[in-house]
Amino acid sequence: MLGLMQNWPLRLHRIIDHAARHHPRRAVVSRSVEGPMHRTSYAEVRARALRLAQRLVREGIRPGDRVATLAWNTWRHLEAWFGISGAGAVYHTVNPRLFPDQIAWILNHAESRIVLADLTFLPLLESLASRLLHVECYVVLTDVADMPETTLRGAVPYETWIAEGDGDFAWAEVEENAACGLCYTSGTTGDPKGVLYSHRALVLHAMMALQPDVFGLSVRDRVAPAASMFHANAWVTPYAAAMCGAALVLPGARLDGASLHTLFEEERATISVGVPTIWSMLLQHLEASGARLSTLERILVGGTACPRSTIAAFRDRYGVRVIHAWGMTETSPIGTCGGGTKPEAAGLGLEAALDLAAKQGYPPFTVDLKITDDAGGALPWDGVTFGRLKVKGPGVVKGYYRAADPAQVLDADGFFDTGDVATVDPEGHLQITDRAKDLIKSGGEWISSVALENLAAAHPGVNEAAVVAMPHPKWDERPLLVVVPKPGAAPTSADLLACLRGHVADWWVPDAVAFLEELPHTATGKVDKKALRSMFRDRGQGAAAG
Repeated sequence: MLGLMQNWPLRLHRIIDHAARHHPRRAVVSRSVEGPMHRTSYAEVRARALRLAQRLVREGIRPGDRVATLAWNTWRHLEAWFGISGAGAVYHTVNPRLFPDQIAWILNHAESRIVLADLTFLPLLESLASRLLHVECYVVLTDVADMPETTLRGAVPYETWIAEGDGDFAWAEVEENAACGLCYTSGTTGDPKGVLYSHRALVLHAMMALQPDVFGLSVRDRVAPAASMFHANAWVTPYAAAMCGAALVLPGARLDGASLHTLFEEERATISVGVPTIWSMLLQHLEASGARLSTLERILVGGTACPRSTIAAFRDRYGVRVIHAWGMTETSPIGTCGGGTKPEAAGLGLEAALDLAAKQGYPPFTVDLKITDDAGGALPWDGVTFGRLKVKGPGVVKGYYRAADPAQVLDADGFFDTGDVATVDPEGHLQITDRAKDLIKSGGEWISSVALENLAAAHPGVNEAAVVAMPHPKWDERPLLVVVPKPGAAPTSADLLACLRGHVADWWVPDAVAFLEELPHTATGKVDKKALRSMFRDRGQGAAAG
C-alpha cells in the first residue's frame, strides 16, 4: 500500500523558487572579480537563473549534458548553479588550483560542452583551449564594459549572453535522482575522480545542514562561505542559506585574512565556513592589526584537522565558536559535525570542552559510519581503538563517474571507505587520526601525524605545522616535524620538541624539525604531504633539519 501524499520530487530549483517567493528581498552580496561590491536578491538570482537556463537550452544543451564553471564565489556563479541544473544539465565545477594538465583532463573526461569562466581564468583557458576536445562555447562571467580581448573561440560576455533570453522558461522536470552536479577530487593519488551528485542528494544534504546541531542556519543569519563553490559544493552553504532565507555574503577571489575581516565586518556576517588555512590567515591578521570580530558568531572548519590552539584563540580572544566538521567531496561533503554539545558533555571544564571541540563531531541524520580493521571487521567505539573510517548515506558516493567498475568503492555492506583513519568514542564523537596513507609506522607501531601537528601548532611561534614519515634503517619510519614560523618568530627545534614531550609517548616525538617559509598545499587547501615526503627524501632529512 502506498501513502496518499503528493509526489513532490526533490529538485534543486525548488530551493531558489522557495527563496524567491518567501524571501525575495533577502540580500545576496558579492565581492565581484572586477572589484566593486555587488548587491542582488534571491528574487533576482532566480529571474536571471531562468534566463541562463533558457539560453542553455537554445544552445542545444540537453538534460545530462555537462556545463563547466571555472569561477569564484559570486552571484553569477550562484545563478549558474541554479540555471544549469534547472535546465536539466549538470554543473561541472572545475577547481582552478589543480595543475593545468589535470584541468584539461577533467574537462575532457567530463565532456563539458560549455565553460562559464571568471576573468581571472581566461589566460589558463587560452593556454588549454587547443586541448579541450568537447568545449563548444566560452562564456566570460562579466559584462561588455569589462570584457577583455581573448583568443578563446566564440567567447561572449555573460551579461550579453543571458540578455538574449526573457526568462519565460519552465524548469526541466527531471527525476529527483537525475545528476545535477559534478566535482572531481584533487587527484593526489592518480587521476582526479568524478563525483556525480543528484538533485535528491543535495536537497537532502542542505536540509541536513540546517539542523541546529550541524550549521544551525536561520533566516536571521548572514552566511559568508569561504569554502569555494568550485570544490565540494561550498559545503552546501549556498543551498542551505537559500533554503532558510539567510542572507549570502560571497567573498569572490579575495580570501586573505584582511579581506575576509573587512567583508565580515562591513556585511555583518554571522557565520562562515572554510579550511584551517583560511582561519590561520584571519587569526594572523587579527593579531597583527588588533582588530575585532563584532558580528561573527561561529566558524565551521573542515577539510583537515583544525589545531586545538586555533579553536582556543577564536573562543578566548574573539568570542567566536569554532565548530569542527569532517567530510569530503564524496560525502557531498558533510559527514560529521560538532555543532551540538550532547547533554552527556554538559558541565565540562574549559580544557575538556576544548578537547571535545577538537574532535570532528558526530554524524547527523542521513549519515551512518563505522570503523573497521583492514579485513573489514567492526572495531569498538571506545575513543582509543582506531580503524578505517567508512560511511553510508544518501549523500555518499556509490561510484565514480565513468569508472570502469563504479561499485568497487563500496564494501559488502554498501559502506564507502573514506581513506581516513579514526576513533569514535562511546558517545559517537569522531576523531580523525590520520589519512591511511599518512600514518607513520615506527618499530611496528602506529604514530598519528595529526596528533603531533596539533600539539606543534599550539606553540606561540608556529604558524603552520606538518608531520611526515621519513625512512629509517632501524625503525622503518620516523616522524619529521616541518614548521612554518610566524612572522618575526624564531622557534628552535628544542623548543618545539619540548612542547610535544609529556603529551605523547616518548617514542612518538620526532627525531628532527625542519623549517620552511611555506608548506605545499593541495588544490583543496590541505597540506600536500606527498610533496613534503618527496622534498625531504630528495634533500635528505638531516640537511633541512634545525
